[in-house]
Amino acid sequence: MTPPKKRSTTRPAGQIRQSQIVTTFGPGAMVDLTDHAVIIAGLDHWAGYKDHPISEERLAAKVKALLGVPSIDFYAPPADRDDPNADVTGITAWLFPEWFVAQYEERNIATGARSRPLVSRMDLVKGSYERDRKKHRVVPVRFVQACLRGHVSDIGWQVFVHGNEDKCRRALWMDERGTSGDLTDITIRCECGKSKALSAATKLTDVPLGYCNGPRPWLGNFARERCGSSGAGAKIQVNRLLVRSASNAYFAQTLSVISIPEPAGALRQAVDSVWVDFLQYADSKADVARERKKQKVSAALDGFLDDEVWKDVERRKAGGAPVTRGIREVELETLLSARDQAGEDQPDGLFHARTIQIPKGEPLLTKKLRTVVKVHRLREVIAQVGFTRFEAAVADVNGELALEVERAALSLNQSWVPAVENRGEGVFVAFDPSAVQAWLVRPAVKTRGEQLISGFNAWKAFHPGVTANFPGLPYILLHSLSHLLITAVALECGYAASSIRERIYVGESGYGILLYTASPDAEGTLGGLVQAADRIDQYLREALELGQLCANDPVCAQHQPDNRQEERFLLGAACHGCLLLAESSCERRNDFLDRSLVVPTVDSDGAAFFDEA
Repeated sequence: MTPPKKRSTTRPAGQIRQSQIVTTFGPGAMVDLTDHAVIIAGLDHWAGYKDHPISEERLAAKVKALLGVPSIDFYAPPADRDDPNADVTGITAWLFPEWFVAQYEERNIATGARSRPLVSRMDLVKGSYERDRKKHRVVPVRFVQACLRGHVSDIGWQVFVHGNEDKCRRALWMDERGTSGDLTDITIRCECGKSKALSAATKLTDVPLGYCNGPRPWLGNFARERCGSSGAGAKIQVNRLLVRSASNAYFAQTLSVISIPEPAGALRQAVDSVWVDFLQYADSKADVARERKKQKVSAALDGFLDDEVWKDVERRKAGGAPVTRGIREVELETLLSARDQAGEDQPDGLFHARTIQIPKGEPLLTKKLRTVVKVHRLREVIAQVGFTRFEAAVADVNGELALEVERAALSLNQSWVPAVENRGEGVFVAFDPSAVQAWLVRPAVKTRGEQLISGFNAWKAFHPGVTANFPGLPYILLHSLSHLLITAVALECGYAASSIRERIYVGESGYGILLYTASPDAEGTLGGLVQAADRIDQYLREALELGQLCANDPVCAQHQPDNRQEERFLLGAACHGCLLLAESSCERRNDFLDRSLVVPTVDSDGAAFFDEA
């Protein structure tokens, strides 16, 4: 990452893992470095990214449709080069925010408040606050303003204290009482005598921070847009107080796919390897033949005829075959049909799955299983398509992002998006569709479903404008069981629970859970998770025992989803004592969980899928 000079780029001064850029610290994210606070610049300001192209056609087709662009490329975030004489690579970061709190303090004995100067970057002297001929270091202010469309900017502190009519420009101070850092204990005071509690900035009905004027500092100096211009009838948003380091300051919107064997997979992969540098410029079969004279192209296309290569080039230039099927649908069908796919369709073994005999140690549990698959090797590609603030917009049960969801742009010229590819292993468990359908028609299940839907509707009432749909009881059942299985498997498989991820499959093709570990390095393929398939019956038993009793029972088991006091609308019997996992493991940010659908609890036993266990 480049140092936070205003709108400039020099040699790298900080580093972040590539996978973190896509999921946590992408364009528009606010990051605290050792001496500065910065905002990650848009893709237009990244350098050296073309060194690491990533290809995944199924994902590209979905991203093109989502962003409404004719073509899209994937590149890994640029890595820093060890050679000091090489061209600069990396990600630019702009200084943000530009208001600071000086590390000079005055105490008010009467009130017990400590006061520190609140100063703009323009008032600093060589990066320091000067008072009485002494220099004091400064730290970035914790608070900025943002809107629901992702726009963000510094708070107009003078206007916040004085209002729009007062033109006072005297020095500002931040008065803090106590040690909690609570907004009610913080007051912004002007030396003219006027002051206002920072907690007033949270009262949206009074519009204390004004209306958003569309600032997008991560995209550069002239990237401001009109807030509300993204759709017909869109209203200009109110600025909201935002703590830079808060968990709701940045939510990356990502799409991911598991690479699966496809017809002509070997040819496509060969063309992939030389597409960016060579074949994308070919306009005829003769051009392909000319490019093959180059050593790298000749080695990559060895064994393929010019006619075959040219047909694949034509297909790519035409945008590829239109993809209408869901991301998860194709993956589920591949996993269900896995017999012994030893990677012949993909030369470097990107996917290797093998169906095994279902263990019979727990017949009451395993009779509801359809198949168990060992996934010895898999490749996951994750691409970031945008981001939101305040509220996360995650993919639906089919792995799709809604087209109408508003997202902040990653660049002014959306020709590519950042992506990472992870290699790993996993275990897939599919359930008998007839058992799921028989469970759904039980009266107790329908009653519990009505309670969960009531909670979902209460959540939608608290989030006006949200277009999300209830995922359905089969999804909540498998999602809850998946969390219990992750906890049970992690005790023995050699991976921490936070390293195991889930993909839930619910659709016409069937129902299943894929537990997998995927990492850019070798940690994703230790072999322990694959071997868990041989003892899946025992892990199911352990998972159900974990779910029957929570440390917070009976409070946890008796939680009603529509309880407006607790505001845990998307959860049934679920809490940190039983089902909630690290967000790196959960595909739905720990929403839509209820262990009473899986196993009998102290408050309910009629809705459990494994009621005979």
